[in-house]
Order: sequence, then C-alpha cells, then structure tokens
Amino acid sequence: MVAADSERPKDPAVRMFRRERSVPLRGSAAALCNNLSVLQLPARNLMHFAVVHGPNAQLLSAAPEGVPLAQRQLHAKEGAGVSPPLITQVHWCVLPFRVLLVLTSHRGIQMYESDGSIMVYWHALDSGDTSSVQAVFARGIAASGHFICVGTWTGRVLVFDIPAKGPNIVLSEELAGHQTAVTDIATEPAQGQDSVADMVTADDSGLLCVWRSGSEFTLLTRIPGFGIPCPSVQLWQGIIAAGYGNGQIRLYEATTGTLHVQINAHARAICALDLAPEVGKLLSAAEDTFVHIWKLRRSPESGYIEVEHCHGECVSDIQVCGARFCDPSGSSFAVTGYDLAEILRYSSV
Repeated sequence: MVAADSERPKDPAVRMFRRERSVPLRGSAAALCNNLSVLQLPARNLMHFAVVHGPNAQLLSAAPEGVPLAQRQLHAKEGAGVSPPLITQVHWCVLPFRVLLVLTSHRGIQMYESDGSIMVYWHALDSGDTSSVQAVFARGIAASGHFICVGTWTGRVLVFDIPAKGPNIVLSEELAGHQTAVTDIATEPAQGQDSVADMVTADDSGLLCVWRSGSEFTLLTRIPGFGIPCPSVQLWQGIIAAGYGNGQIRLYEATTGTLHVQINAHARAICALDLAPEVGKLLSAAEDTFVHIWKLRRSPESGYIEVEHCHGECVSDIQVCGARFCDPSGSSFAVTGYDLAEILRYSSV
C-alpha cells in the first residue's frame, strides 16, 4: 500500500508548482464533484473553463496569463416542471472530428457547439415509474470515439452517436451495468486494439463497470464496490484510477479488475481526479483542501503499477469541488471551490 501524508506541509524550497493569476467568476462554483471542465486551444493560445453554478453554467475564455477574454452563461432547459432545474455537470467532449459541450441537469442532456453559442441537441429525461421522492438527473459525461456517453440516476448509461457535423445526434444504445446512480465516466482511445478496455463507469455504491466501445458496447468486467461512493474515475494505458468517498485512490488493472495499489491519499472524500495522458500524472482533489499529484508507471519487469507522490498543494479554507490539468503534459492545473468566485491556477516552477 502506498500512503500519502497529506498533513505534512511541503518544503517551499522544493515546490513544483506556483500560484498564477486567478480567473474571476460571476458566482461561486456549486458544491458538486468534478465541477470544472477545461478545454485547451493551443492554436489560438486560449484556455476555456466551464463551471456549474445552480441552474447556470459559466463558460470562460482566458489567455495563458489568466486574463479573462470572454464569458458566457448557459441555462438548463426547463423541460417539464415548475422550478428551474439544477445543472449537475458541464464537460467538453473532444471527438475525432468536432468538440461538443455537454450539460446535464435534473431535466435532461443538452449538447452545444464548443463555444456554447448553439444548442445542437436536447434529450429529455423520462422519469417513467420513478417515485416523486427520487431525484431524476444525468451525471457522468465522456467521449468515446464518435460516441458521447452520459450516466443517469437509474444506473443506465446513454450512448449517443455523434455525426461529423450537424444536429442529427441519435441515442444508439443504453448500457445496463449499474443498480445505483452513475457518478462518473472515463475513456481512453482504443488505438485499434481488439478486446481492449477503453471505458469505465462508476456509481454511488463504488461499483466500477469496464467496457469495450464499438458499434455495440460490451461489458468486460465489474469491479465490486465496498459501500463507499466513487465520485471520480480515470483511465490511462489500461490502468483505472478510482477516487472514493473515504479519501482512498485505488488503481486497478482494467482488463481483469485486479487491485494493484491502494493509496490513503486524502483525509476526506475525493471530489475530482484527472490525468495528464502524455506523462501519466494523476491529479486528486478532496474535501480536505488538498490537491495531490501522483506519477503512474507500469514496471517493465513485473508489469505491476507503480506510484510516486510528486506534489501536494493545500488550498486553505476552501471546499474544493473541481480540479483539472490544463494541458496534456500536466505542467499546469486549475481548482474550483464552493463559495469561491474565482478559478485558482497553478503552473510548474
């Protein structure tokens, strides 16, 4: 077992990251797990951020030095009901041929062009036989090839087939693997390999389902939960990183479900994980006000997964609710917090 001592402050002389200029928000981020999405546009030297705040989602564009250049607010589509629906997540989905912004709420699923200017698709959630006391919502968003997958309160995962352009989006499949509400979905490119595990879904019981994508998605294995929710999950080179409500990170072999590493990473519930795919860095953020960065690697001799703790950052007096790397090499990251009207930015020294 690898344990991270999140109580011991790091020596400032060996700090790996420094605070940069924050990006101001119109209102604070809602207290939701995974409440930050980042889209980097290197060609335009821009960074896009998306944050949920109640019935609204805030989209911000910023220059590398943090100067805000544009802001836009999106609203949850009303659907049936009298009260404004709350948004549960906002996330950019990078497909091979286009980028869509996906917004989930208690009413349905909205898909926009990447800048939020045009809504290209709306899918209303059908409460069906759900009792009036059970919350209806969608949550957990990820792109897999030319599909976008979205989790629901029933445990089902909706798979949408996305055309190269235009609004002709089709609900192609519903995946039944979970009995409780989906919390998060992670994917990685299959890279042409057969029978490869390229998607993982997590739920409120801590159960993980591992899938192979394609014209029809196939359930490869289930990794049992242990009664603790799994709010955030990531997938990298066949390694599943799962963050739990007890502060643990567990690393599994995606194809077999074998547990390789268990890290006592945080003193409180984990609210966000992210991966820098070029270098195998894993970012974890939790309600204990800490953000940690870990380096994952697979031993060439044994094939086992190895972990090294690289950095710990205390975001004092903030209830962290979202954290993301800002580039695929993991040289910068951003953090959101409840009752915090700015996005905190950090970059490598």
